[in-house]
Amino acid sequence: MVYIRAKKVKSDQYLYLVKSVWDSKKSTSKQEIIKYLGKASEVVKDDIPVDYRSDPKVLTVLASYNPKDIKKREDATKKSKQQLYKKLTEGNIQESLKNYEEFTKIFSSTDFFDKILKPTMYRIGEEWASGKISIATEHVASNIAQTLVRIIMDKVSGSGKKKKILICVPLGEEHHLGCDVLETYLSIKGFKIFNMGTSIPTESILSFIDNNNPDIVLVSITLEDNLLAGQRLVKKIKEHVNIPVLVGGYALQANKIPKFAGDIIQEGSLEELPKILRKNYS
Repeated sequence: MVYIRAKKVKSDQYLYLVKSVWDSKKSTSKQEIIKYLGKASEVVKDDIPVDYRSDPKVLTVLASYNPKDIKKREDATKKSKQQLYKKLTEGNIQESLKNYEEFTKIFSSTDFFDKILKPTMYRIGEEWASGKISIATEHVASNIAQTLVRIIMDKVSGSGKKKKILICVPLGEEHHLGCDVLETYLSIKGFKIFNMGTSIPTESILSFIDNNNPDIVLVSITLEDNLLAGQRLVKKIKEHVNIPVLVGGYALQANKIPKFAGDIIQEGSLEELPKILRKNYS
């Protein structure tokens, strides 16, 4: 059974999507967290994983926390995604930036990346793969999206006093929007980021690690065709130096994922990543 659990911290409620799992050793059921959803007043239907998004019990509980505002927030999110898709595919950076600014008057920058930019770029990639849009349109949209992330990056600054993190891609991976999004968000959170979001030989990445001593390496893989190259890159890094290597990206949603020498981060919200880094790699 899947349901929403609330946890009160000070005066605010925070929601978790959980399920009951049978513990055969103790002959009882226990709760297992599927996903941290966020502050109750800000959670909308899109925050629920697709597999559980139509569950009537889940939706009823979700609506009960903010029945008047949730519809308005969902409509705003849907409208922003539609507008951003249109402006990116048209190559309009000014209107794309305006979309970000309008959305963040209500939501946070993290929400923009998670709820607007990420699903919009997934849609563009899927429509290119299915032939609904041309490769030229996909390139225009990707370039505008990267420019947008860079502009947002210029608007924020992190203290850089936390761990040093290298973000890189395997050889052959030409999609680096995910790297730019990670750089922006983790910089806001105060991490020192080295964004090597360009496909370069593994030897160059190893040399950079030797010279700059990052605490953690994040490997981003967007295309499923690059999973094996990512697997080789992670193996080389782990053989070369004893530091944590985390692997994530859209390609990790594939049905068959090779075994990595590092830790796989399944698809989730950006807000969860700093918690993962603090909890497991401090």
